Amino acid sequence: MYFTSDFKKGLFIEMDGVPYQIVEFQHVKPGKGNAFVRTRLKNLLTNNVIDRTLKSGEKVGEPDLEHKRMQYLYSDGSGFQFMDLDSYEQVLLESVQVGDAKYFLTENLEIEVLYYQGKPIALELPNFVFLKVKYTEPGIKGDTVSGGGKPATMSTDLTVTVPFHISIGDALKIDTRTGDYVEKVK
Repeated sequence: MYFTSDFKKGLFIEMDGVPYQIVEFQHVKPGKGNAFVRTRLKNLLTNNVIDRTLKSGEKVGEPDLEHKRMQYLYSDGSGFQFMDLDSYEQVLLESVQVGDAKYFLTENLEIEVLYYQGKPIALELPNFVFLKVKYTEPGIKGDTVSGGGKPATMSTDLTVTVPFHISIGDALKIDTRTGDYVEKVK
């Protein structure tokens, strides 16, 4: 069981028999009345995001989630293929289950797949991945003073704002939590 004081971004909770992940939360202490917690929760079964207000000190359940280390193999028209690193069993996940994580998946990337009641429901990516630039406009000499950036399309079709000195074929370190450029990899 979790109390509302245990809430943090990314925590997995269970309410009404459904597993959720906390996307955002805010403890509110109004001048009059009891404190409460505003939460934005992502339903792990349907990927819908809901807003829920809970009384301060209220308890929520802990979902029975199983974490399995898997390796991403490839994507085809029917979904995304992963291999369990313990049993070498291959698992197919649909696009709905993978969601926006598809923009960070590269061949042989090791990830965690969350199982709920024996079914795969979500992915946990590493904090950083390395992707190659597929396309970006060439930088203009002398344009580095502005401190801005230009859009770059990565090998996975993710669009990221990068500094002007980045060119096609460069390998970049990308933060999977925000989708932002971190640094150029040598």
